[in-house]
Amino acid sequence: METNALALGALAGLAVAMPLGPVGVLLLRESLLAGRRRAVAAALGVATVDTVYALAAVLLGARVAAVESAADALRLVGGAALLVIGAAGLVRWWRTRRDVVEVEQGAAGSAYLRFVGYTALNPATLLIFATVATGAVAQLGDGRPSAAVGAAFVVGVMTASAAWQVVLVVIGGLAGARLGPRLRAWVTPVGSALLVALAAWVVAG
Repeated sequence: METNALALGALAGLAVAMPLGPVGVLLLRESLLAGRRRAVAAALGVATVDTVYALAAVLLGARVAAVESAADALRLVGGAALLVIGAAGLVRWWRTRRDVVEVEQGAAGSAYLRFVGYTALNPATLLIFATVATGAVAQLGDGRPSAAVGAAFVVGVMTASAAWQVVLVVIGGLAGARLGPRLRAWVTPVGSALLVALAAWVVAG
């Protein structure tokens, strides 16, 4: 039973992690412009929130699905926050557009915390877990999984999400290392504009 729960958790984790939404765009930008250590820390920040939501799905079960009743409010608040982040990125790029773009410096810990915040702000993550993860948990022990089964499910989500996010930033980091100064200069405006577009789409529902 634990093996099935582990596999089901991995599938749920990939279902949440693989679609490229606003947070995925931010993560790709981080991997292209920041060092590998900072980008991996950011990826683990995303996986941390996925794990917390999976744990909530196990502990609260169907009650987590009640969050769907607040879907519109979550979309508006989270989407607006991501929209502001994208717009701020465009403004910051415009002010420094003549500067030479180098690899960004900064502590890995700050990147981790920043992406925990970004992922928590993204309403899609919570809403998908409210359906995918709680639906998966409902198949484990008639919706009341044992501690071992529930733990296996959470570990599956954590492992799959972390693996996917880390692979994403490692590939992005390899690509970023090959970018010349001219192409590197376009990462921020293109990424920020894409973030604005995706956040606007989230707000529009």
